[in-house]
Amino acid sequence: MVKLYDENLTGYVEADVSDFYCNDYPNYFARTGKGTYVRWLYDAIYTVPEIFFGSMPNDGGNLIIEAEDYDDFIAREPAAKKYIRPYVGAREFIRKLPRYCLWLVDCPPNELRKMKLVYQRVEKVREHRLKSKSATTRKLADTPWLFYQIAQPKTNYLLVPSVSSGRREYIPIGYMDVNTIVSNLAFSIPDAKFWHFGVLTSFPHMVWMRMTCGRLKSDYRYSADIVYNNFPWPPFNREVEITAAMILAARRNYPDASYADLYDPLIMPKDLRRAHEANDRAVMEAYDFPKNMTESEMQGAFLRMYRNLKNFDEIYNSL
Repeated sequence: MVKLYDENLTGYVEADVSDFYCNDYPNYFARTGKGTYVRWLYDAIYTVPEIFFGSMPNDGGNLIIEAEDYDDFIAREPAAKKYIRPYVGAREFIRKLPRYCLWLVDCPPNELRKMKLVYQRVEKVREHRLKSKSATTRKLADTPWLFYQIAQPKTNYLLVPSVSSGRREYIPIGYMDVNTIVSNLAFSIPDAKFWHFGVLTSFPHMVWMRMTCGRLKSDYRYSADIVYNNFPWPPFNREVEITAAMILAARRNYPDASYADLYDPLIMPKDLRRAHEANDRAVMEAYDFPKNMTESEMQGAFLRMYRNLKNFDEIYNSL
């Protein structure tokens, strides 16, 4: 049984739910284990780019091409190459693991029929969906060449992993090319500027994330509706754009390293750490937080900011 509080914290309802982050009561906050209060929101409370789940295949694995199968598949079906895209979820993004998918959104039926291996895979997707107990899934067996849910950005985007190790001081996030398909195991933020990247990769946002996110064992489980949409953004500070660019520049010094390498707290490169520390200071200045502010004090400040947002449609004009 969970107590869900109204937005003024003056009353609550009790709900028998297995997950605090429940959307059955959209007008109420969920109380987390640490005593914080956050509301399930489908839109951010500030004027920032919208965050999206990636595309979900629900294909029985038939639209996915693993790295070890790629060369053989192309050799046997060379015409399919122009319809194969890099496919990235949290694990592939953080560990720099190649993976691919058949992205047949723009494939004419006459071309699809000529590609026998692709056609066979599409046929298996249809069979997989028809076996589902879900009526919606069975209905989507009518379009088996398409992902079950398509949410691919039309521009380059910022990728946020859905799950990241609790050992890391920062959740690794980064810019991705529009041609890289983001899976439903990560989030995309199209049109994110350096300002947004700098704030989201900062220590203050990590404090908010740790306070409000879910957990998968000891790993952080990022949430669009809880972590991102409820996040109290600071007023704009141009210095954050500069420090965000410094982080990206430091990463480029290690082209062969994965984010798992770069953000291992034991071996994080000095120049990358210095760039992050400069970015942390710039974001804290944007909030007008003191330099020596502890994580506990920052949590309290965020909660006060959050609770003072009486109108959830309020916009910070400076953003």
